[in-house]
Amino acid sequence: MGKDPQLEETLSKVQKYLECFHLPLEKLQEISARLKKDFNRGLGKHTHHRAAVKMLPTFVTATPDGTEKGDFLALDLGGTNFRVLHIRVNEDEQRVMKSQNCAIPQEMMVGTGEQLFDHIAACLGEFVNSQDLKGQTLPLGFTFSFPCEQKEIDKSILIRWTKGFNCSGVEGEDVVKLLKEAIHRRGDYDIGSVAMVNDTVGTMMSCGYKDQSCEIGMIIGTGTNACYMEELKNVKRVEGMEVKEGENRRMCINTEWGGFGDDGALKDILTEYDEEVDRTSINPGIHTFEKMISGMYLGEIVRLVLVKLTQEKLLFNGETSKALLTPGTFETRFISEIEKEDKGVENTKKILADLGLTSNAVDLHIVRLICDTISSRSARLCAAALATIVNRIRVNRKLDHLKTTVGVDGAVYRKHPNFSEELQDMVRRLAPQCDINFIVSEDGSGKGAAMVTAVAQRLALQSRLLEDSDGEDDDDEEEEDN
Repeated sequence: MGKDPQLEETLSKVQKYLECFHLPLEKLQEISARLKKDFNRGLGKHTHHRAAVKMLPTFVTATPDGTEKGDFLALDLGGTNFRVLHIRVNEDEQRVMKSQNCAIPQEMMVGTGEQLFDHIAACLGEFVNSQDLKGQTLPLGFTFSFPCEQKEIDKSILIRWTKGFNCSGVEGEDVVKLLKEAIHRRGDYDIGSVAMVNDTVGTMMSCGYKDQSCEIGMIIGTGTNACYMEELKNVKRVEGMEVKEGENRRMCINTEWGGFGDDGALKDILTEYDEEVDRTSINPGIHTFEKMISGMYLGEIVRLVLVKLTQEKLLFNGETSKALLTPGTFETRFISEIEKEDKGVENTKKILADLGLTSNAVDLHIVRLICDTISSRSARLCAAALATIVNRIRVNRKLDHLKTTVGVDGAVYRKHPNFSEELQDMVRRLAPQCDINFIVSEDGSGKGAAMVTAVAQRLALQSRLLEDSDGEDDDDEEEEDN
């Protein structure tokens, strides 16, 4: 566009409205430092129960080393459907032999826990039968994407239902036990050991099979979260896992970083649009950080800015439409469509027309600028949080330089044309002593769940072998004494 004084004036007014979304490097460094404090609070023995960032122990104590192999079942329950998978792991690959989707009827989502788990056990039984696996007792990885407090790798207590579920008799109970009881009630098949898997941990583990330096998992999709391998000696909140001097034992921590800011720690960067999104959400005051970043909310933030600028007569000749004034109509996927390099302008025209808005060339330019500003803020905030993790790992290990890999999943990261590039660029500026490689996960909740189970099995076998060899040493000593 040529220099048009009126356009220049409009753009400079628009920029003023968008200033509140700009986060310079110094601000991001400050945010990263705040999150670092929250990590310590979440890991602390006496502070974790009131920490905004929960730092949940997962009891996953190692990443894949490439020797894992065998057949595994995986069960992925995170919404109105659940998946059952048969996965074969060998030296070269993790292969889904077969998978099946099962629906959960609406009435079952709000029925009794027993009904729900009987339904899951029935679908799993059908699958095992159809795959001729009935005679085998295969280990199972269980991805259960609801807030849980994990007590052990195979014991996880549901804190509360979300996503439209409200089955009675499950909150406060161990979901692994409920699943095993339901399978036992049927009596026509059995499963081996069970490993509970958070989807973020699954993302890290599925990538860890391809790249053994992968020690961080990150999801930026409908929600956002990350996990990483923490030194066990820093996980003060877990009882009975003492670490001997000089031992380098680790545990994967599910940060639940979406809750960052729930205690007011991000008040200074919240805009009036963020406050409105929070006020009208189903969980006001909860998941502050997630609401500035994830796919569930970005489209709504853009819509609120569009409404404001239209009311200020800086867009669409000051004329809104019924659709634009309706919450939820501007979908997050529109942002990716609008920001596409080649078809962006065409896409913007079509999206605005579908929302009943009449736009000119200046409007198209401004709408793109708004989308770019809001997705860019999301990428930069993610970068600040990820920098906290990589810097922490480097300091934990007393390294001058850390080389590590992040396994990533989620539609915002995968589908937005500039998001991954901006995030990677910014995290390198915020963590200059870290060399970070990014790989996109393939099926973290399926293959990743199988990998968690495979690693747990390998560790259990190693520990049995150690115990056996200790036992032999004891026998030798006894013989010598006689």
